[in-house]
Amino acid sequence: MSLRMITVNNNASLIQPGFSLMNFDGQVFFFGQKGWPKRSCPTGVFLFDVKRNQLKLKPALFSKDSCYLPPLRYPATCTFQSSLESEKVQYIIHGGKTPNNELSNKIYIMSAICKNNKKVTFRCTEKELVGDVPEARYGHTIDVVYSQGKSRCVIFGGRSYMPSAQRTTEKWNSVIDCSPYVFLMDFEFGCCTSYTFPELQDGLSFHVSIARNDTIYILGGHCLTHNSRPPSLYRLKVDLPLGSPAVSCTVLPGGVSISSAILTKTKSNEFVIVGGYQLENQKRMVCNIVTVEDNKIEIQDMETPDWTPDIKHSKLWFGSSMGNGTVFLGIPGDNKQTMSDAHYFYILKCDGDDPVAEEQATFSCSQTSTEDPGDSTPFEDSEEFCFSTEINSFDGDDDIDTYNENDEEDESETGYWITCCPTCDVDINTWVPFYSTELNKPAMIYCSHGDGHWVHAQCMNLAEQLLIRLSEGSSKYFCNEHVEMARGLQTPKKILPLKRTPLKPLRKKAPVKIITPAKKSFFRKLFD
Repeated sequence: MSLRMITVNNNASLIQPGFSLMNFDGQVFFFGQKGWPKRSCPTGVFLFDVKRNQLKLKPALFSKDSCYLPPLRYPATCTFQSSLESEKVQYIIHGGKTPNNELSNKIYIMSAICKNNKKVTFRCTEKELVGDVPEARYGHTIDVVYSQGKSRCVIFGGRSYMPSAQRTTEKWNSVIDCSPYVFLMDFEFGCCTSYTFPELQDGLSFHVSIARNDTIYILGGHCLTHNSRPPSLYRLKVDLPLGSPAVSCTVLPGGVSISSAILTKTKSNEFVIVGGYQLENQKRMVCNIVTVEDNKIEIQDMETPDWTPDIKHSKLWFGSSMGNGTVFLGIPGDNKQTMSDAHYFYILKCDGDDPVAEEQATFSCSQTSTEDPGDSTPFEDSEEFCFSTEINSFDGDDDIDTYNENDEEDESETGYWITCCPTCDVDINTWVPFYSTELNKPAMIYCSHGDGHWVHAQCMNLAEQLLIRLSEGSSKYFCNEHVEMARGLQTPKKILPLKRTPLKPLRKKAPVKIITPAKKSFFRKLFD
């Protein structure tokens, strides 16, 4: 095993935990940038061009009949061939997170349809799912099995958000283990069927899966319910006769306690497991070689590479398999660097061959990515930094960069890092905890005006106790910008008419008689 450090010449900020690498005919492509694709690279897919320890990301092309492929992070990916003898390789992409932190349950098929002038044109299609459709998730695996001339996709594990009825403003993005169902999908028609087995009692995430012919081996993983990494090893066998498929599950001895590891294929029946975590805050520096033959699997320790001091001392690492027994690794840079989010990158060769010079070799999939450093709670697998257009738009010199890295600085319009109001000053680079309930993301509250939107509790000048009280109740909340407007939309309260007491009638006074001087003289004479 050999380890060498490489330098990223451009767009280094795109390489964040959760990305995927895909190998098409010896060329490696990067998928899963942190933000939405910009005008300068509408596809969000880049050629991973490595020459003389220098890495350069070059925008890739898609055909006009391709569907839109969002920049999913932490998806499950695997290769697919129409048959074991077929040389044409496609990639299946399922699940993952969008830049809005929304989970996807869609399945995409990505294939290379044209290679011209050192540029590859891709076609991406979306498969409709019917039947027992697996819920949106991440941290899972997808594999393809072949039996009796037919093929099926197998989806297992992962995590999903807590049901909406149980989510509050304070824990609106809490995650739970998905149910331990095994989903079998007819790749041609998109029909899904779920299976349950008594051997699978708990959901597992960030495990390793190895597929060979009609058998899948599931190794390790993290159980969020018990916060454990059981040394589990399961064998799923799928038989595809003319009738209904037959799926069986067997528990095997010799498992390994590991999560969030990278799996790369070195030979037709040999794989290498790199890194991962053995405890919630301890990396697993040991590498394993896995040999699969028929219904037998053997896991052995192998000689580890000469890890650099930076890798040894770093608490976090992430990466993906480049195919052909090669792994791309990244670790956070030190605080002395000018950019706080800079990383160091390495290429680890497990078989001593150069991946660029070799022809493509198909390899099994493993879920090699977990949460983003900024999106997670420390020391949980869902938060580990794991290993885990137009066709002519970019015509011209290959060395000319048409992608503007500065475009990635503006995040999406929803999620944590938003401008929630004109006076919002929450910034990913300067934010510090304000409430005691915050961990590493600002507290948010949902405004019910219109279609609704999220705002930062701090920007709304909410006291922490008030925030907690509002999140526990079911009453609607309106942000500072919409509260007056919302009041104007409220139905006025019914005002009862005033009860008027009738006034008492006034007594009629006798008319006042006026006595003139002549009458006075007359009365005097009369009484005299």
